Order: sequence, then structure tokens, then C-alpha cells
Amino acid sequence: MKCAIPYLATAIGSFPFESADEALQVIFSAIPDAPVWPQLPLRSPLEGMEIQYSEGMPRAVVDEEKARLHFDTTGDYSEDFAGFYEIYMAAMDPDNGTGDCSAMAVSDRFSRGIYALEDRLKKGGDRLPYVKVQVTGPCSFALTAVDQDKRAIYYNEEFRDVIVKALAMKCRWQVKKFAPYCTQVICFIDEPILSAFGSSTYISVKREDIIAMIAETVEAVHADGALAGVHCCGNTDWSILIDAGVDIVNFDAFGYGETIALYPESVKSFLSRGGALAWGIVPTSPEIRTQTAESLAARFNELVAHLSEKCGAPKEMILAQSLLTPSCGTGSMDREDAKTVFARLKETSDLLRKGR
Repeated sequence: MKCAIPYLATAIGSFPFESADEALQVIFSAIPDAPVWPQLPLRSPLEGMEIQYSEGMPRAVVDEEKARLHFDTTGDYSEDFAGFYEIYMAAMDPDNGTGDCSAMAVSDRFSRGIYALEDRLKKGGDRLPYVKVQVTGPCSFALTAVDQDKRAIYYNEEFRDVIVKALAMKCRWQVKKFAPYCTQVICFIDEPILSAFGSSTYISVKREDIIAMIAETVEAVHADGALAGVHCCGNTDWSILIDAGVDIVNFDAFGYGETIALYPESVKSFLSRGGALAWGIVPTSPEIRTQTAESLAARFNELVAHLSEKCGAPKEMILAQSLLTPSCGTGSMDREDAKTVFARLKETSDLLRKGR
């Protein structure tokens, strides 16, 4: 992905506001060329990271009062699954599928931000360069959501397959919803749990299974011509995401910027096939209070030079295939700090453009 706009800035989904309109004011002031729909966990427990995407999944049980989600795996669920797979095949079959994934839509009750952004784009009239949407990744969803016995649903292969396919449909539904308003839709698959891959907690989680789950989601994003990105806000084996076929790798460059260079061959191959790096250069922590656009631009340039040296890719190639983002979502931040994050993001993008 060679960015049509140098140092294109976009964001991860969550915001620390209850009002979608307030979030959109921040979004359009800072990232007007690639706006996102805001996830608003403070507005409702239904906008939590897993709950928000559970709507319509068979056997999903949401306790709004406790903000908890679990899957009921007891009894005979064959009829529930048969109904789901019938809907899935009708929409997603590569030969005869309609592509209509509205059966897995995220309603206004579970996301005010999707519909607030859609309303704004309808009224605006102009076709934007990019719109970015997002979904909780299948690995993070399945390893975090549990069954009635508090066992991660990932370890139930039947439910895991349903979750992957439901999330794939939710991606495709979003892509179709926002395609009329932009030249290119970008869909991020948020996989924060991959920062723990390889730890003793997830020792039984296999690399090939992770790749397969993400790849199936990426395939759905690609089905209607969108670009697929994966976001992980900690250190991980970055080659996993590259091997899953993503177009954009988004990482916490402020905190873990050097780690991408630990996989030089994978990164060089990724860049050579047109992949882009989304550098989470703006910290989403109290450290934002001490950062300036100048300090963040300097950090970015150091990291690009370091990666170029380690992987052998020309610096010019890396820069042409780079986006800028916050290091993670801002949903748990102080409101004013979150606004500062987006002010610094815009300032840093503008500064780097001037220095081209």
C-alpha cells in the first residue's frame, strides 16, 4: 500500500467519550483523510471490545449489568449452528454467495459510532480518500470470551469456527456500508492478545491456527476490495501477521518500535509486495504530556532508519508505505490526554509532510 497521502494519519477505534458527536469532532479535526468510527465503551457496556461484536452469534449470552459475555455450550446447539452456517453460506459462498452480511450487522444499540459516522458522511457529500473500520480479531475474541465454565471459547473448536466466520461477516458488512463514501476502506483486525503469544498462558495456542484465523478474516476484508490491517499494541512475532496476508501491520512504535526489525526478512518481503507499516508513534499513556510533534517525528525517523538498516529495504520505500496512528486506542485514557494524543498525531503528520 503506497499511501496516496504522505504520512496518512488514522486511529485505533476506542475513545473516552460518551458522545459519538464529541468523538467525531476530535476525529475529523485530526484525521480527516482517514476517519474512523468511534468505539465508546463509556457510553454502554455493549460497546466493550468483545461484547460489541457478539451480536447475532449463536449461543452468545450478554450480562449488561456486569458487562460480561459468555457462550452457552451446554445441551444440543446443532440447530443453532445449522442456522448460522446457512446464513453464512448464503452470504459468503465464493461461487454463489450474495455478499450480503447484514445478518451479522452491528446495531445502533451496540455501536452508536458506526451510525454517527455514516450520518456525517451522508451529509458531507464529499468522497473521502479513506475510511477506517475495525473489528476485534478472532484470536483476541476467542481467547478472551469464555463459556459458562469460564474456559476460553478458543479451546472449543466448533464455537471457535463460528466466531471466526461471524467476525469475518461483520468485517464485510462494515466494508460494504462505508465503501460508498471513500476511495478505499481500511479494516483493522485488532489483536492485542497476540502480545502474549508464546507465553506460558497460551503455550497450547499454535502459530498455524493463529495465522489461519486471521487469514480467514483478511480474506473477507479483501472480498469487496478493502485493505486489511492488523493492530497489536505490544511486542509479538510480527511475521505471524505478515504470513496471514495482511496489507497493513500496525504496532506500538513509541514503546516497541525496534521490535519490527527483529524480523528483517519477513518485513522486507512484506514491503516488497506492497505492504504498509502503520507506526503507532503517538503514545496513549500519560507520556503524551511530555511529547511534542518534534520529538515524535524524531523518534519516527530514527525507527525508520533503524528498520532500513536491519532489513535492507530502502528508506524511501518504507516512508512511502507508512501510516501514522496512536500506539493504541484511547478508550481508557483521561479525556484531555486523549485529545492531546490526536492533536499531536495531526501535528506530527503535518511536520513530517513539510520535511519531505
